[in-house]
Amino acid sequence: MAEEAGIQYDLNDPSLYFNRELTWLEFNRRVLFQASDRRKPLLERVKFMAISGSNLDEFFMKRLGGFKQLVAANVQEPSVDGRTPQQQLDECSADIHRYLREKEQVFDALVEDLAKAGIDIVHYVDLSSEEQKQVRDYFYDNIFPLVTPQSVDPAHPFPFISNLSLNLLVSLRYPGERGESLARVKVPVGAGANRFQQVSEGSRYVPLEEVLEHNLDLLFPGMEILSCELFRVTRNANTSEEEEHADDLMEMIETALHHRKFAPIVRIQVEPDITPLHRGRLAAELGLHAEQDVYISNCMLGLRDLWELYRLEFPELKETPHHPIDHPLLPKGRNIFHIIRDQRAILLQHPYESFSSSVERFLYEAATDPKVRGIKMTLYRTDPGSRIVDYLIRAAKNGKQVAVVVELKASFDEQANIMLASRMEEAGVHVTYGVVGLKTHAKVILVIRQDFKGLRRYVHIGTGNYHPGTARLYADLGLLLYDKDVGRDATELFNYLTTGFTPKRNYSKMLPAPKILKKALLGKIEREITVHNQGQPGLMRMKMNALEDIDVVKALYRASQAGVRVELLVRDSCRVRPGLPGLSDNIRVISIIGRFLEHARVFYFRNGGDEEFLIGSADVMRRNLENRVETLVPVPPGPLCEQVRELLDLQFDDRVSAWELQADGCYLLVNPNARKGQDGCQEKLIKLAEKRQHEVQRLRKRKSRQSGERNLKKR
Repeated sequence: MAEEAGIQYDLNDPSLYFNRELTWLEFNRRVLFQASDRRKPLLERVKFMAISGSNLDEFFMKRLGGFKQLVAANVQEPSVDGRTPQQQLDECSADIHRYLREKEQVFDALVEDLAKAGIDIVHYVDLSSEEQKQVRDYFYDNIFPLVTPQSVDPAHPFPFISNLSLNLLVSLRYPGERGESLARVKVPVGAGANRFQQVSEGSRYVPLEEVLEHNLDLLFPGMEILSCELFRVTRNANTSEEEEHADDLMEMIETALHHRKFAPIVRIQVEPDITPLHRGRLAAELGLHAEQDVYISNCMLGLRDLWELYRLEFPELKETPHHPIDHPLLPKGRNIFHIIRDQRAILLQHPYESFSSSVERFLYEAATDPKVRGIKMTLYRTDPGSRIVDYLIRAAKNGKQVAVVVELKASFDEQANIMLASRMEEAGVHVTYGVVGLKTHAKVILVIRQDFKGLRRYVHIGTGNYHPGTARLYADLGLLLYDKDVGRDATELFNYLTTGFTPKRNYSKMLPAPKILKKALLGKIEREITVHNQGQPGLMRMKMNALEDIDVVKALYRASQAGVRVELLVRDSCRVRPGLPGLSDNIRVISIIGRFLEHARVFYFRNGGDEEFLIGSADVMRRNLENRVETLVPVPPGPLCEQVRELLDLQFDDRVSAWELQADGCYLLVNPNARKGQDGCQEKLIKLAEKRQHEVQRLRKRKSRQSGERNLKKR
């Protein structure tokens, strides 16, 4: 108790809460650590370097861009941790500069290790004359036609610079003249050209921007090149208009995408050798502060392009490829709805168990089974080439009622979702766009089938997107359910999503946001405090991507003060400050960084022995709980709860990839002395999935053998 510790806490004290943005930057620092960890295969380290760079790009676009808007609007209201928008902007900037210095050291070491492994990133000037000719010839034939130089002078205003593009600022003049001119040349990465250009037949690569820089005579024949300086810009992604003022949601999103393309720039990245004059000119032309908004990088700009190196064919420099197993309870050759009806509930663990032979199969058979009458589904984010959309279209063409709730505002997937929605509508799918003012983030499929006893409802609830690509990279959970109550709840949820009408909607098991979920979570935390006693001490375990909602954080503090043990698996942002005597000394916060992105949301309450496990789509963030359509469902008691418990146990006991949050906001590796090759929780979960498959196959063989022996005896 706080009183027993002699400390009185005011739960409104800002010092009790970590800043969301700064804890996210700590998360990206943990990702960067993976790139420096020599226990990992080399190209896996390259992958993590690419991820850390991509993460930071998105942070500038989504978070710092938003703070700049708040500062411009003169918003002074502090966050729960006591910081104004300007203070958050300043502290994030200082932290990012520290991160950049760390990143440069990691990058340099990575380049050295790549060279030792035979993968050389070389400078153009270090190539032999023969190699330079070979690279120049290839450039002239295959890339040069894609390049469009643009001059900058009174007759040509500073050109539009696209988001995350690499650009050359070229200073040049006519021979014999003193006047200088400027030109901008966009490096055409991704437009049919790789960032890393192969030299000869070996594993030597030269950056495309250097190839372009040293062959500017092809673009500006006869001109004198005075300087060539590389820069990269990042634009604000927070451009959506208020939905309430839009007559048509799709039109509003398309407008927002156009605005994002031309959104204000929030960052310029440059190399150290840029002249102060040109640095200032860039900042002025792009509307930024020359000191605050221009970031000097001593290593490669645009680290996300390192994915090109990761994709090279060097299997010995990567993790052994992981191949998901087919779920042992979903054998081929039998109708999946009969299987689900017999099992009542099946827990799916991706990527350990295959997404294609479970969720995609569920949709495929729904589309082709003549007894299926209807399919309803939420679609937040998927692969534009996904078979999921093909199956939904096929179902509609087969005469089934198909209704899909498409979230048009899924960050950075808006354009793809607009195209998918249009394609489905043209095929006869009933497409709606959810409830005005709320993002639809829930992951639900409802299939209505004519069984021998009437209409029956089959439901899939997931923690991850219906995206076959990320299902191989993200660690998620799902439930295939034949449950009357959940089926009715799912029907209510879809009726809400397609109409927006909320009065008198009753849910038996499902906990949807924004109306019910937050109240239910807070109620379960209070219940844990109430039933806690010496004979049956309270215990809560929660696994999520982010923990930001202040009401939930306060409730967890109160639970800790009451003696309830609180164990949290939080991947990135976390406001909870553990380890404060008398307040949070019963709270432990762990973060797992491994080969798969931890993405599942799980909630466990001991509840005086009447245990409860729930899974779903919602993070414990205010936006998820109050401004999105989310849902949690209970895991049916019995073997499935034991599987979820096993997963949580492995992650909380991880001795390889777990980091623990300290009271000062730092994260420390739980076991910094882990051996190379030692299994973390994700490797153990791979083996557990294989073990479950083996055991089921062994039982099937035994039953088959026993059945054969009985048939022989009858003869």
